[in-house]
Amino acid sequence: MAFAAPSRAKILNTLETLAISAAGGLLFLWANLPGGLISGAMVAVGIAAIAGRPLAVPPILTQSVLLLLGISLGSLVSRQLIQHMSSYPLTIALLALATFCSTFGSSFYLQRVHGWDQTSAFLAGSPGALSQITILAAEKGADVAAIAVVQTIRVIILTAALPLLLTLTGIAPSAPPAAVTAIASPLELSELIAASVAAALLLRWVKFPASWMFGAMLGSSLLHGIGVVEGGLPPWVRGVALVGIGALIGSRFARMKTSTLLSHVNAGLGSFAIAIMISAIFVAVIAATTHVRFSDIVVAFAPGAMDAMLALALTLHIDPIFVGAHHLSRFVFVTITTPGIVHLFGRPQDDVDD
Repeated sequence: MAFAAPSRAKILNTLETLAISAAGGLLFLWANLPGGLISGAMVAVGIAAIAGRPLAVPPILTQSVLLLLGISLGSLVSRQLIQHMSSYPLTIALLALATFCSTFGSSFYLQRVHGWDQTSAFLAGSPGALSQITILAAEKGADVAAIAVVQTIRVIILTAALPLLLTLTGIAPSAPPAAVTAIASPLELSELIAASVAAALLLRWVKFPASWMFGAMLGSSLLHGIGVVEGGLPPWVRGVALVGIGALIGSRFARMKTSTLLSHVNAGLGSFAIAIMISAIFVAVIAATTHVRFSDIVVAFAPGAMDAMLALALTLHIDPIFVGAHHLSRFVFVTITTPGIVHLFGRPQDDVDD
């Protein structure tokens, strides 16, 4: 098969997206706002997309950004972080229960207050795994546009608000771990990239979820864990990864019509409030019964996109192993259980079409 070069229009759209995201990230960073790079890039690209600009991030850049994010997260791994894994079975079990409760709570709200059908309401309330949710929504004849609006609003609010909330309340750690202060040598960087790409391709081959990010995180974690590599990526490269994640989130609005967004914004805000209140109950229980840092619990239980929450873990100096394990567990839980629950509780295809 011959390689098809991207058109001039696609190249210009990509360059415009990158320019806007970089400008937004640098503006927020200059203003010293928490999570400045990712939040600023997301807000700037989101506003431009809503205004009608044809913004997009091509797959090759998406994979590169996720790879850089995974390498950066893996460089935070230390023996101290791994020692905390004894509490994981309890908190992951509670996360599964929290996901179940918040999904049904949001679904109940969307049905009773906004008159949504059962299938669309349930899929909109399911946190994370947006690609799988969208495919399932199309198969079941659900309102794909409405579901995308509700899911995107939730991710946008969490990505923008969590850094601000954790910083203003003094909950977020004030300094990065010592492991990420050093920059890897050129040889170490080559080893990091090679190991991360190899692990990512292996996970992609076995169809592991979020393979580029988790593969890079795995490869980087192994090299740092056994002491082969001491340093991490240069700070400006980590900054590029955060700006890229922000651009990915903000560009979701490029696929939405303004009328569709406005017609479902109240449903998105209401269902988000329900999900947050239910998640907060579980966060409080875990904070009171375990020794896990409160900031780690908050980000791990936040019902947002996996890549966005892990990017926040990086920028807020939060335990990447704890957050990654929990968001991956929820991704798997949602992916496995959602089709069966929709089949049991959602309206049949014929009922939706009528």
